Amino acid sequence: MKPVNFDYARPADVGAALALLADDSLSVKLMAGGQSLGPMLNMRLVQPDLLVDITGIEELKRVEDRANEIVLGACITHADIEDLRVPDVTCGALPSVARGIAYRAVRNRGTMGGSLTHADPSADWLSILSTLGAKVTLRGRSGGRTIPVEDYMLGALEADLRPGEMLVSITVPKLSRSARWGYYKSCRKTGEFAHAIGAFLVDPDRGVSRAVIGATESRPIVIAEATHLVGDGKAERLDLAFDSHAAGAAIEAAGMADPIDRQTHVVALRRAIERAHTA
Repeated sequence: MKPVNFDYARPADVGAALALLADDSLSVKLMAGGQSLGPMLNMRLVQPDLLVDITGIEELKRVEDRANEIVLGACITHADIEDLRVPDVTCGALPSVARGIAYRAVRNRGTMGGSLTHADPSADWLSILSTLGAKVTLRGRSGGRTIPVEDYMLGALEADLRPGEMLVSITVPKLSRSARWGYYKSCRKTGEFAHAIGAFLVDPDRGVSRAVIGATESRPIVIAEATHLVGDGKAERLDLAFDSHAAGAAIEAAGMADPIDRQTHVVALRRAIERAHTA
């Protein structure tokens, strides 16, 4: 199949893009890398009147290195992260995850902001950025707002975008030298969607201990205080402190009823902890 007919615009700045989004008489769709939107257009799952290509907006490709965080424009690509064209402030976490996203052709064009807004439960950025405590900044006709990544996804393929809003940047905290992290996803083969994702971060200097269960049927399960699962991060082997029963109970409490699914996700988290990386 082919897309329905639509008009095309390529604004030069965020203000111009927001002006196009503000036209309530049209069905307007933003396009960045197009790695998810392209197939949806071809299958006519999306039928916009106007397609707004935001890849020409320089603001969305900028990187701002601040004292305790880094701000990434929404159109930063997976390959930008993988190839270290963006400074790594996560002790290798973001580049490592980027290398495992789909295939190189997808990583060359796919964007971090587009992936987050598409809100696929199996998406890597949703899980690892929730683990790191990252935030997204949205801008619309009434101004801007910033929310945690885990709150941006409302459900499968549903992001917290109000009418006329667009995602403009992602803010990632800088990890300390004491930080340790791990990420594991279960796939049948490279490039396929994950069946289970486990991720964790312990950063004793910042008092952070987080775990995330991803590739669920909806939002990632975020355990914001995970010392009961992975300890305080100071032990030589974090896997020895892992409490699989507590992890399973947390996943069940979040609504995952199937015992096989729960066990698969517990194992993913265990493997993430066994592969702990340090600064």
